[in-house]
Amino acid sequence: MAGAEGAGSGRGQQNGDGAGGKRPRLAAEPDRGNRGKVVDLLAMDADLVCRCQGGNNAGHTVVVGLVEYNFHLLPSGVLNRHATSFLGNGVVIHLPGLFEEAEKNLKKGPVVAEGRSVPSLLPHLPFSLATVFDFHQAVDRIQEQQRQQQDGKNLGTTKKGIGPVYACKASRTGLRICDLLADFHEFSKKFRVLAQQYKATYPALTINTEVELQQLKVYAERIRPLVKDGVYFMHQALHGPPKKILVEGANAALLDIDFGTYPFVTSSNCTVGGVCTGLGVPPCHIGKVYGVVKAYATRVGVGTFPTEQDNEIGELLQSQGQEFGVTTGRKRRCGWLDLMLVRYAHMINGFSALALTKLDILDTFPEIKVGVEYQLEGKPIAYFPANQELLNKVSVGYETLPGWQCSTEQARSFADLPPQAQSYVHFIERYLGVPVKWVGVGKFRESIIKIF
Repeated sequence: MAGAEGAGSGRGQQNGDGAGGKRPRLAAEPDRGNRGKVVDLLAMDADLVCRCQGGNNAGHTVVVGLVEYNFHLLPSGVLNRHATSFLGNGVVIHLPGLFEEAEKNLKKGPVVAEGRSVPSLLPHLPFSLATVFDFHQAVDRIQEQQRQQQDGKNLGTTKKGIGPVYACKASRTGLRICDLLADFHEFSKKFRVLAQQYKATYPALTINTEVELQQLKVYAERIRPLVKDGVYFMHQALHGPPKKILVEGANAALLDIDFGTYPFVTSSNCTVGGVCTGLGVPPCHIGKVYGVVKAYATRVGVGTFPTEQDNEIGELLQSQGQEFGVTTGRKRRCGWLDLMLVRYAHMINGFSALALTKLDILDTFPEIKVGVEYQLEGKPIAYFPANQELLNKVSVGYETLPGWQCSTEQARSFADLPPQAQSYVHFIERYLGVPVKWVGVGKFRESIIKIF
């Protein structure tokens, strides 16, 4: 499906691809589009890599050499040791999770570890960053259990506390990094009040308040050197010496709280507007917007999936693509590429170009179908239904294209691809009116073909 991730970088004019400009990289689907690898590629010459929304519910994998790195809160571009990393105010942060992630990746290999320590791997943080506490995660688990008991189905959250903490933020009862770093006595009082509110709502909830407060006091001192005013930090990056800035979206367009397949969505805006609100930067500084789309469709968890193949085709895509969620380990549902959905993501995000990933997973198929039309009651519709009941009723019209039935994994230029694979890419470009700038044919850095 279409995931929208934005790669924001540029040198040149302030308001375009240039100095201080940003390229958001957005996933254009209900799933994440294998975008960690694309961000890693774009981040190689970036000066600043940013996250603008979501939390450690996101999961991105980057393979360097024989080492696989997994990122949840850290921007995927952290592998570039020369770049500064930054989590914007639109992100929500679980401090134990952040340190655990940094420590795990440092142990994996020299690309991350050489000459670096946990503090040097951690991103800069804004004062206004909302904090996820352990009890938010416990509440997330309880809410999912309640949904299952009451409705016979849940939302399929990652149980990382993301929904509860965004709800807390919207109800103005949440606590932020600036609260943690100010008067700890006052922070502790607010923390106890918030914990008591949750315990009153969820009587089965157990919160070890004093133990968590002691842990937070330690984390406060560890992050203090990293915290700064986020708006001023980004303003300086945009208006100071020329910088190439990359903004990484978490989740995907069809998981956006406003534009996604509600209620089976995340709790933040993972479309391009989230770059402005989640980093505190003006829209005029957004440069190129790159969408990341798999060559087939996937979705992790529940929710409507019009082109899903609940059959041998879906099983083959799942097994060949190794489609498991990085954060939860859940098996992803798989199906044919849905261009109606990708077009919808393009309407919202205005993609400058696309990265089409995992084309090699289609290598064995004699023919490949692409969803090109939705119908309701036998009549074509030109829009993506917001109502889940309607979306469940759509039938999909497919275009069938010839497969290439040979390996593309060694291709290093577009000309190296079989003619049928090239035709598949061109078909997507013609339908969407958006050029494909990169094609992925494997899990390694060198497996990304740059077309222009």
